[in-house]
This record gives sequence, C-alpha cells and structure tokens, in this order.
Amino acid sequence: MQQRKYIDFLNLIEKLKCNTRHSWTSSGRQESVAEHSWRLAVMAMLCADEYPDLDINKVIKMCLIHDFGEAITGDIPSFVKTEQNEAEENVAVEKILSRLPEPYYSEIKELFREMNDNQTPEVKLFKALDNLEALISHNEAELSTWLPLEYEENLVYGQKNSDWSEWTKRLKDEIKSDSLKKMSR
Repeated sequence: MQQRKYIDFLNLIEKLKCNTRHSWTSSGRQESVAEHSWRLAVMAMLCADEYPDLDINKVIKMCLIHDFGEAITGDIPSFVKTEQNEAEENVAVEKILSRLPEPYYSEIKELFREMNDNQTPEVKLFKALDNLEALISHNEAELSTWLPLEYEENLVYGQKNSDWSEWTKRLKDEIKSDSLKKMSR
C-alpha cells in the first residue's frame, strides 16, 4: 500500500482510540472502542486450540475490524441500537473501506459481508466472543457504573450467540457466575 494512503487510513481509524464505549475499565475510566477490539482479538487468539478446524486468523481479523464504522458513528450500546443505527454504521463502514486500495478493500468488505450473513463457524465464534468480552468488561468495572437494566443484561446477554459451541457456552456460564458474585456484594 502506498505510504500516504496507509497513513491516511490509520488516521481515520485512530478515532476508535478516541471514541468511548458504554463500558468502564477497572481503573474507573470509559473504555475505548479500540481497547474492546484489541482484547476481543486476544480472546480469539487464546482460544484457537479449542477450534482447530476454524480459520482463527480470519476470526482475529473480524475482531479487529468489526467496529470500524464506530470511528464515524461512535459507539451505541447494543441495548439501545436500532436498525437505523445499524444502517448508519454500515454506511460508515463503506465510507471507511472506500479509502483502502485493493486487495484490502475487497478482503475487508468480504469479511463484513460474512459477518452480516452470520453463517460460518468463524462468524459464530467472533459474535460469541464479542458479546462475552462486553460482559467480562462489565464485571471488571465498578458496580456503580452499571445501569439498572444491566443487572439482567449481564445474566442473559450473548446467551444465544454463546450456545453455538460447548466451549463458549461454558465460558458464558463462568462469566454469569462472576456477574452473580459481583451483584451479591
């Protein structure tokens, strides 16, 4: 990739480091979108041995790019996100990807198509981990940062996506146990 395009693209997605999520860190500050994506990619990398038949590199790429649109739209928590918000995020993704030369444009656009279709085992793992990373983050944050609806959300969010494999299902159960312990303090 030509150096100027490379730098310009990095400048565009740098906003992911600036845009905060609804989640808080254990140190008491709001988490950035980039921090969420980074840890999600680490989660995928560290469960590769559980899924020897999956293309874990593809899963890691999905983890790293899945919130690209939020460089423009900002983060909207899943419990308030509407179809209109999702449509706006899709437009933002296309705007961001249009800045990439081939073959990167086609490769990343195909990954977004695959994620939207939600059919492959790689996508199913990515989506489960995405949900579970948010729950882990909530458990790490002070209970005072939780909204009232999050007490229930932290118990049920991501269940459907986690049920696709025994390993993610057990991980969800472990996280739920942590949530219940946190709420009982």
